[in-house]
Formats: sequence, structure tokens, C-alpha cells
Amino acid sequence: MALLALLGCVGAVLLAATATALLVAAHRLGLLYRILHKADPRSPRYGGELVAEVLKAHGVRFVFALAGGHISPVLVASEKLGIRVVDTRHEATAVFAADAVSRLSGRIGVAAVTAGPGVTNAVTAIKNAQMAESPLLLIGGAAASLQKGRGALQDIDQLSLFRTLCKACVSVRTVRDIVPALRQAIATAQSGTPGPVFVELPIDVLYPFHVVEKEIGGAKSARGFRGKLVQWYLQNYVHNLFAGAWVPRDVTPLPVKVPLATEDEIQRCAELVSRATKPLVLVGSQALLPPTPAEELREALEALGIPCYLGGAARGLLPPESPLLLRQNRRDALREADLVLLAGAVCDFRLSYGRLFGRQTVVVAVNRDRAQLLRNADVFWRPRLAVQGDAASFVVGLARRLGGYSCPKDWLGGLREAEQRKEKANREKAATPTPQHLNPLDLLYRLDALLPPESLLVADGGDFVGTAAYIVRPRRPLSWLDPGAFGTLGVGGGFALGAKLCRPEAEVWVLYGDGSLGYSLIEFDTFVRHKTPIIALVGNDACWSQISREQVAMLGSNVACGLEYLDYHAVAEALGGKGFVVGRPDSERLDAVLRAAQDACRRGHPVLVNALIGKTDFREGSISV
Repeated sequence: MALLALLGCVGAVLLAATATALLVAAHRLGLLYRILHKADPRSPRYGGELVAEVLKAHGVRFVFALAGGHISPVLVASEKLGIRVVDTRHEATAVFAADAVSRLSGRIGVAAVTAGPGVTNAVTAIKNAQMAESPLLLIGGAAASLQKGRGALQDIDQLSLFRTLCKACVSVRTVRDIVPALRQAIATAQSGTPGPVFVELPIDVLYPFHVVEKEIGGAKSARGFRGKLVQWYLQNYVHNLFAGAWVPRDVTPLPVKVPLATEDEIQRCAELVSRATKPLVLVGSQALLPPTPAEELREALEALGIPCYLGGAARGLLPPESPLLLRQNRRDALREADLVLLAGAVCDFRLSYGRLFGRQTVVVAVNRDRAQLLRNADVFWRPRLAVQGDAASFVVGLARRLGGYSCPKDWLGGLREAEQRKEKANREKAATPTPQHLNPLDLLYRLDALLPPESLLVADGGDFVGTAAYIVRPRRPLSWLDPGAFGTLGVGGGFALGAKLCRPEAEVWVLYGDGSLGYSLIEFDTFVRHKTPIIALVGNDACWSQISREQVAMLGSNVACGLEYLDYHAVAEALGGKGFVVGRPDSERLDAVLRAAQDACRRGHPVLVNALIGKTDFREGSISV
């Protein structure tokens, strides 16, 4: 009897295990889901429509792309819903344009690229967005899930490429998963410390049922048990792809979570500031992130009355004539300050890893990202107060707590005097002729004098752009776009494209070095086709000067740094734009040429000004590594 009972127990366990295994297999094959949800083989609908519906519900106005069969349904459906599809000449440009839209609009920027090489071409631009903390959605086409690893066209492991670059990477396996996957990805991109997300959409979740069934549904008739089993599996796979595909789903945005400082943290900072005699504020790009409007942040800084240095996307936050705005002598000011508020600024190479503060300086750091908040802390510097939270709302709260506070006038006055002395020295350098061609400082001062209030500057280059950062003054908040901490060359074409589409009323200038121009000069074709007139000012010194300066001095060779004074303006003309060239003989009419470029742009033409410039010692000692 005991033996029979034991056998009965074993049989029951085996039966339960078998049943469990069958249920798991049925779940994986979608058989359980299909009991309640059927596929509709006759429906003309396709997954690309669901993608477009989600994007539309999230306020997306533009999808930047380079055409590819893997993503055609997304592009076609987006166009039908009124989303403007802007095709570029390189996938990196598409991602850079989406990045610019995200920074300027506060909405998610979207780029779509085809499988394989299309995806790999986007890697650098995605890494740049990650380091710039820019929220964007990259949609990548892919081989059908069933064909992955079987030698399908352009099939690679795409998720592995982006796992270290994106906040989230997901591959959608069925049509019914498109909507929830995209909604969650977009919320993830915009929450916390923003950044890019990658959603892989295999080709079989984007096209209609009849197309997918024809391609991978198997033969209509099969011979033998094995053939029939394969046919059943393929048919089941296709039906599972589309099961419940068109059940109505919520496509509206999910809540975005933003970390905020506590009232106690704001109060502690207010007490530190009130005791300081030489306070200083450094505002980084992160402070321009939503939800705090830039104008509200500007008003808070003006209410505090503390002298400010603005970096990255924060340039232009204070108007050029603001007595609080400093651009020169930052190293000296940091050493002299007794309190420094890092509002989204990071102690990386841009602040010499935190080595610039005086020994007794009280440092208050505010950043959404803990790693960035404490970058190099306890190595070269130590924060008195470290706040993991949104920098802009922190500054606004601080200004409210310090109502009636007045920054010591002698401190601000001393900084202003030093600023004016440096500006005067720069003007004198600008007035000194270079051995050949135009003085780049003089060129940039003349540009600055002609910029209208509704101008927007894109920075793409090394030495020329580094000089421009000290000379050219952004006129309003969110009117300066540079790559950020990654220092990526090649952002110009994409940033300008996204900027002009976001702000059609703005006069968009791209400040190019002649080296960086090579990455996106072809996008003049894109500017012409999509009627996005911009002005490119190229500082053409026939050299990778930022590298050459140190390489020649330290290693005695200019190898790989030399370029030629090429006719870049002629290339722009060949692509349908307008071109101008200016050199030493044109110095007297330089203003007239710049105005002519502005006039041509206002008439709807993309313009390139090829400015032949000489060498100066203005940036001697600047870093290139």
C-alpha cells in the first residue's frame, strides 16, 4: 500500500510538472492570450500606425530619419497623422536634430533609423545625448524576431550596442506591445536625469498581417509530420504577433518624475548664502531642463543678485547686458569666492575636476544625477551641501527664501572691473591684424554686433568655436546649442535643422570650424529640400588648430592636423544654397557680407559664409584632451 501511495504521489508530481510545462509553453507561444484575443487577418492596419498614434499623443511634431525598408511603416503612418517626417543624409544628423528639438521644445525628440548600419551610424549621436542629459527616443528597425540570428538582412544584436548608452533598451515582440513599450520608454527618457532610450521595432510588428504572413508564415501546404509542425509553428507565430493588436489602448503620456530638493535643503543653502561675502553661481545645462520655465529661472537669478557664470545650454539665460553675467576670469573668481553654488554644473574637466575652488570655499552642489553631483568629490573638493534634485526649481526656491537679500556690492563691482579689463584686452587682440587672412576675434565681434534678438547659435567646432564662446553673446534663454561634455564634432547640421524647425522665426547661425564642417556639409541638401534656411559661418584656417597648437609645441610635428583653404561656399552653392567667401582683401566689406548672408537667409536660402581666418594666441593653453 505504501508503495502504491508513493507511486501515486510521484505520478501526481509528474502530472503537475507536465501541466506546468505545457502552460508555460502555451504562454510563450501566445496560445493562452489568443483564447481571449484573436488576430484579424483581414485588417489593413499595421503596427506603424500605433507608433504614430503614440508619438502624436506625446506632442511630437517631427520625426527625423533616413529612409529604410525596416522603418517605412513608421514614417508613412507618421506623415498621415500630420507629424512632419524630416529625412537627413546621415543617421547621426537625424539623432542630433532630435536632440536639438528635445532641448529647445521640452518635448521628446524622435529619430527613426533602419536596421543594422542605420542603427550603428546613430551610436555616437546617442552617446552625445546621454552625456548631455538630453531626453530623446531612438526608434530602430530590426529583422523579424523569428529570423534573428538566422542570417537576415542587416541583423545584428542591436540592444547590446545601446545598453550602456541609453536609460532603457527594449525590443518589441508583438504588435500589442508597441503602445505600452513606447509610453514607458518616453516617460523613462524624461524622468529623473533625462537621457536617450532605444526601442527596437522588428519588421514583423510594423507591417500588415497579410504582408508578414506572406514573408514568414510558411508554406500553405506541408508534407510530413515535421513539415506540418513547422507550418503550425509559423502560423501560430504570425497569429500571436497580431493577437489583440487593435484593442483600444491608452496612448497618452505617463507621469514624468523629477527629483526635487527638500525645503530643509533649500533652507540650509539660504543660510550659507546669507553668511557669504563673495558668493558665486555656476549654472549648467541641466538647469534648463523642464519643468521650470527658463524665464522663471532667469527671474530667480536676478532676484538673488549673485554674479553668475553660465555654461552649455544655460548661455543666454541672462541677457548680454546683465550686470550679473560674467564670461571672463572664471578661474580667478572661483579661487576668490567664499561660496559657490553649482546649479547643474559638474566638477569634471570643465572645472578642472574641482581643483579651482579656494581652500575655504563653501560649495553647494545641486544635480539630478548622484554620480554627477559628487564627481571627484573628496578627491579635489568637498561639498558642504550636496542636493540630489532639480537645479532650476532649487534656485527658484532659494530666491524665494532669500527675499530681500543683497549681494555685497564691492564683490560684484570687483568682478565687473576684472571683466571689463579682460574685454578690453580681447578687443585689442581683435584689432591686431593676423599674419594672413582675417582676425577671427574681429570676425566674431562683428558677427555679435549684427545678431538680432531672435537669433540662435549652434556651436560645432574646436578652436574657432572655443573663441566664439568668449566673444559672441546669446541673446535669450535656450539660444545656444553645443554638444556638451562629450565634445562631439558633427552636431552642427542636425542641431541647426532641429533648431530652425522648432523656432522658424529665429535667425539660426552655425559656428563651424573647417574641420567639423566636413561631418555635415552635405546636410545643405537637407536644408534646401526641407526649406529650413540657416546661416553657417565657417572659421576656415586650414587646420585642426585646437589639436595642432599643443601637438606642435609638445611633440614637434603637425602631422594629421593640416587641411586646405577649400571652397566650402561652392559646395553649399552646388547643393542649392547660397555661398559667400571673405578673406583679408574683404575686411572692409565684412559687415556687408554678413548682412548679405542675413538677407539671403530671410529670403529662404540656406547660406554658408566661408571666412578665411588667420592664427592668434587667444586660446593658447586651452585643453584638447
